[in-house]
Amino acid sequence: MRHASRPYRKKGRLLNIHLGLAPLISLLAGILILVMPKLLNYIIAIYLIAIGLIGILGIHQLHLG
Repeated sequence: MRHASRPYRKKGRLLNIHLGLAPLISLLAGILILVMPKLLNYIIAIYLIAIGLIGILGIHQLHLG
């Protein structure tokens, strides 16, 4: 049984997943702009608000794993 505090090991390799929240939001915004260019103003506004809240609240990284 695996303990929750230990990282996942696959074939002798250590797997740590550290995802930054801002790059994920940027990626999502970029994809939405490519798919729905008419919503560009709304997507940029939501992106700027989200990045501003991340900066103000100090939410810098989302740790999975």
